[in-house]
Amino acid sequence: MNDISRRFLIGAGAAATLLPAAATPAFALTEARARGLIDQVVADINRVIASGKSTGAMIRDFERIFARYADVNIIARSTLGADSRRASSGQMRAFTAAFQGYIARKYGKRFREFIGGQITVTGVRQVKSWHEVRSTVKLRGKSPFTVLFLVSDRSGRDLFFDMVIEGVSLRLSERTEIGAMLDRNGGNIDALIADVQRAG
Repeated sequence: MNDISRRFLIGAGAAATLLPAAATPAFALTEARARGLIDQVVADINRVIASGKSTGAMIRDFERIFARYADVNIIARSTLGADSRRASSGQMRAFTAAFQGYIARKYGKRFREFIGGQITVTGVRQVKSWHEVRSTVKLRGKSPFTVLFLVSDRSGRDLFFDMVIEGVSLRLSERTEIGAMLDRNGGNIDALIADVQRAG
C-alpha cells in the first residue's frame, strides 16, 4: 500500500473507530463528572510542576497521570488508524504500551517550561456524547493559552480521549507522526513498535 492510500484509510477510519459512542442514558457522563476528572488531572499535573523533581522523574509522574486519566487504548488505536485493524491483539498491546511511554517522554519533557506556572480549569460543555473541559495555562513570561480536554465514559470509566493544545489535537497530530513512522517502516507494525519505544 502506498503512502497516499494509507493516509486516506486512516482518515476514513477515524470517525468509525475513534469518536466516543453514545453513553447509556442511565450512566450518562455529566458536566460535573467531566469537570471533576479534569480537576484531578490538573491538580496532579500542578503537583508535578511544583515538585522540583528532575526531568526524568517528572516524565515518570506524567506517564502515571496519563495512564490513570487518559483512555490510552482509544488514543493509541486512534493514532494507528485503519492499520489497527490488521494488527494482532498482541501487537496492539505492545503498541499501546510503547505509545504510552512515547507520549510521556515527548510531553513530559516540556514540564520544565511549566515550572512557576499554573493550570486552571475554567469551564465545561457537552459536545454530542462527550464533554469538552476548558483549562487555561499560565507560564512565567508568556501569554496564557487554552488546553481542552475531551472526556468520555465510552470505556466504562470517565477518561479523556484527547487534548487540544492551542487548537492542535494531540490525537490527530500524533496520528500524523505515527503514520509517518509506519510509512518509514514499510507498513511493518513490529518495526513501528520498536521505533515508538525509542522515540519521544
